[in-house]
Amino acid sequence: MITPLQYETYFENLQDGKRSNCSSKISQLVEKQVPVEVIYEDLFKTSHYNIGELWEQNKISVASENMATALTETLMTQLYPIIFNSQRVGKKIIVACVANELHQVGAKMIADIFEMYGWDFYFIGASTPLEDLINFIENNKPDVLGLSLSIYFNMNILLDSYSKIRNKYPNLPIIIGGQAFRFGGSNLISGEKTFYIKSITDLKKLIETNL
Repeated sequence: MITPLQYETYFENLQDGKRSNCSSKISQLVEKQVPVEVIYEDLFKTSHYNIGELWEQNKISVASENMATALTETLMTQLYPIIFNSQRVGKKIIVACVANELHQVGAKMIADIFEMYGWDFYFIGASTPLEDLINFIENNKPDVLGLSLSIYFNMNILLDSYSKIRNKYPNLPIIIGGQAFRFGGSNLISGEKTFYIKSITDLKKLIETNL
């Protein structure tokens, strides 16, 4: 559990780019055995969404948003000794952002959580062209595909990508989520073997069902 005071202190330090202070907070939480999922949900995801909202409202600059994002990605690596300490389950996931989607922190969180549960993952990052993504799926044959969307204006790109991937791979489980769905759109994507997630808790429950 992350208290409101802990979050506010962390968020202020994140906005100010105080790497050492943020890092110390993560270390304290790890020492107290706060679960990785809680840190990802209540600190990383929540602060990432709040930073995005400030940027959308023109309350912070692109430079400030980029700084906070880069710092978050660095802080996530502090948890890798825990995340990468799992027995393997013999399954793999490809995680990608759709074309024109440049925000990849959410996608990295998805990949990390799967890794923690023993999956092997291919994280292919921001703005992945659809043709390249399909070729990567064909060559690596994942058990699951994860698609992340942060900017709502890219929803049509996601819908088009999903449709073409689903037509080619009708039996491939596809997980979809991201900050963009705060404004709606989850109802536009549905069907068998398609899963919309809005939290790390949702993702954890989904993984535990063995998809």
